[in-house]
Amino acid sequence: MTLDLATLTTVQKQNYLQHAIAPRPVCFASTIDKQGQVNLSPFSFFNLFSTQPPVVIFSPSRRVRDNSTKHTLQNVLEVPEVVINIVDYAMVQQMSLASCEFPKDVNEFVKAGFTPEAASTIKPPMVKESKVKMECLVREVKVLGTEGGAGNLVICEVIVMHIDDAILNDQGFIDQRKLHHIARLGGDWYCRVDESNLFQVEKPNIKLGIGIDALPAPVRSSSILTGNNLGQLANVHDIPVVDPAFHDDRLKNIIQYYAVNPEEMEKELQLYAKELLDTGNVTAAWQVLLANN
Repeated sequence: MTLDLATLTTVQKQNYLQHAIAPRPVCFASTIDKQGQVNLSPFSFFNLFSTQPPVVIFSPSRRVRDNSTKHTLQNVLEVPEVVINIVDYAMVQQMSLASCEFPKDVNEFVKAGFTPEAASTIKPPMVKESKVKMECLVREVKVLGTEGGAGNLVICEVIVMHIDDAILNDQGFIDQRKLHHIARLGGDWYCRVDESNLFQVEKPNIKLGIGIDALPAPVRSSSILTGNNLGQLANVHDIPVVDPAFHDDRLKNIIQYYAVNPEEMEKELQLYAKELLDTGNVTAAWQVLLANN
């Protein structure tokens, strides 16, 4: 299916885009107006965009239903300060409750059962229950349109961060396994990030990976190794060479059993290499694949 977005209604665009562009982190934006009325509202149109200066952006869109603007947007235009409170799984149901369109004079902290906590440098209160809170100055609000569904990018510079000691590791950094983020998907769908669904991917830094085009032809054209497997193999800085000290009984058995049939040997080596790659053992996988050279 190919969609020309110009032919779709706003609701249809929203449905397709929000299901496709996911998961999206969720933040609680706490703001205040000139009269001191506090607002607390969640946003999944939110992310980090710079570390120097430290900038996060969230977008209170105009409502599709009646083209009205959200209290959050009205507040930051009056008082350009906001606390970005990170939402985790322990508060997801209360977060959903706070998203109700309460009248402006209703305090979502009270309705959703959260505890306001004074910030150290700005006027809006923090959500005490949030494990990561960022005091921000609003540097700019960029209007993206005037119709229902149009976003308003609230560009925020993070001035102070408050982090719950319970989610820190021994080095004083956030332990990703301890902060159970939630993320927004399409419709009513969310996902929970915890240790059961975390995985690590080696990140190239100064040295460049050799690239998939540099892999041996039988590996590059394999019907057994997946794109992810090829990416793992191609992320090494130099093509490995056979290590005489590498010993593996299964590899030895494959070579002995399939010595008279090179094609079957290549298939068995790739199957074994895939098992190793799927467990993250790239070094051993390379040695297995090199055994038929």
